Amino acid sequence: MSQPQPLNSSMASSTNDQSQFLALGSHRIHVDNDDNDITMELHKKKRRRRRCIKCCGCFIATMLVLIVIMLVLGFTLFRVHEPFIRMNSVKIDGISYLMTSSGSSSTTVQPSISNLTVFADVSVKNPNAVSFKFDEATTSLFYDDVVIGETLTPPGTAKAWRTLRMNVSMEVMVEKILKIPRLGRDLRYGELLVSTYTRINGKIKILNIVKKNAEIKMNCIMMVDLRNQDVRNFDCKREVSL
Repeated sequence: MSQPQPLNSSMASSTNDQSQFLALGSHRIHVDNDDNDITMELHKKKRRRRRCIKCCGCFIATMLVLIVIMLVLGFTLFRVHEPFIRMNSVKIDGISYLMTSSGSSSTTVQPSISNLTVFADVSVKNPNAVSFKFDEATTSLFYDDVVIGETLTPPGTAKAWRTLRMNVSMEVMVEKILKIPRLGRDLRYGELLVSTYTRINGKIKILNIVKKNAEIKMNCIMMVDLRNQDVRNFDCKREVSL
């Protein structure tokens, strides 16, 4: 009857061993779960970092492209170039009447000989990518520093990369010419030295972003040949203010 006791003790010891093994297993499983959580968290952080790097790279690339585009536009489309004005030709009608009137009287002008008209062909070149709109242009005619004629040219628009040609006509005040002392000498030589002054004010707008006011001035000196009744020896100086 003394033999069953060792069996009970061995069973108890085996039970204790199993409980210790299960306890160790559960501890290992718990440790493994913690490692998995840490690994997943690291992967999430890496993905977030990659997304941030990609977003920053895309943003920087976009900004660089925009900067390049703005630089290109700044040197081409957004750059305002100076408009150019040119006096192409000048014609004067009624010179023969002027010579007749100067030979008869220097103070009185008959109605039949008071018609002296100047016709000028003026062109405005616009080298910009947008239109150049200008107000009324003023053109004055001088002889011996005296204004002998003045006219206004209506407003106009010179389209982008185009040249606008204008025909300017001006009635000359003959009574003023006949009162100038040097007229008799010039008529004997058959040449009259006259000058013109033209001023144009306008605006250049580029997408309502760039707005420039432009003022164009042109002084021309020319010689009127009374014998051939034409105008020669043009000498024009231009000034543009933006």
